[in-house]
Amino acid sequence: MDTQLEIPGVARLATGPCGLPRYEITTPLAEAHIYLHGAHVSHFVPARQAPVLFMSSQSQFQPGRPIRGGVPVIFPWFGPREGFPSHGFARISSWTPESLVQKPGGEVVLTLRLEPDDKARAEWPGSWVLHFRVTVGTALTMELEIENTGSELLRAQDTLHTYFLVQDVRNVSVSGLEGAEYYDQLDRMQLKHQPAEPIRFTGETDRDYINTTSACVIEDPGLRRRIVVEKSGSQSTVVWNPWIAKSKAMPDFGDNEWPHMVCVESGNVFDNTLEIAPGARHISRTLLRTEPI
Repeated sequence: MDTQLEIPGVARLATGPCGLPRYEITTPLAEAHIYLHGAHVSHFVPARQAPVLFMSSQSQFQPGRPIRGGVPVIFPWFGPREGFPSHGFARISSWTPESLVQKPGGEVVLTLRLEPDDKARAEWPGSWVLHFRVTVGTALTMELEIENTGSELLRAQDTLHTYFLVQDVRNVSVSGLEGAEYYDQLDRMQLKHQPAEPIRFTGETDRDYINTTSACVIEDPGLRRRIVVEKSGSQSTVVWNPWIAKSKAMPDFGDNEWPHMVCVESGNVFDNTLEIAPGARHISRTLLRTEPI
């Protein structure tokens, strides 16, 4: 294992479950784990707080399989695609460490890189380079940079598919999407309108909100905190909870874990598919922070 990019006592390249390499970052500000497999952030705990991210106890840490929970990186398509991996190949690819620095304020910034191999080129046309920058401090900032290195227009979708830990989703609300339109994945992709009220959860929820750049707030009275999801470069927000039946149908998700998670995902999907000109780049940025209530 190449340990050249390490900061003694702060950030080290270690071995996670099933031998998958991951960066383990520990500072007075926070702890975080970031896998090279999928550039996957699996763990973020601000100092003296509860974990912010949910991870399934049944997650399969295997090459070629996505990690269930944390923050999967979705690129270059969102959702199923016949004959190809769901949500694209970025979340099941091995990324390369590019840089690791600690800022004067104590924040640690890890940058990972992904370029297409022959398999990726066969699955998705075009030339591109991805950079994923993770800044670990009192907040968690994630930036997915897509650079079009080819001579043709690059069309792609991206999402940071973030799973948040909550005490009980039935008591949680998500605000910030009032009045927005969304595609309802559970109702034949019908386009619907969010009422002027926060989202509350009474059953399986799978909604793709479009044309919205607003921040979202997850209100969790059980853990007595708000999680604020701020974003830029993102016009879509996906909200998901599998509830009872779907949880039982997923082999890498515990049957009774659904009350303890909610996904609020920032990205660009469907109507908001990215079009990146040759030589141009796009950055989707998400910042996660907590507030007591």
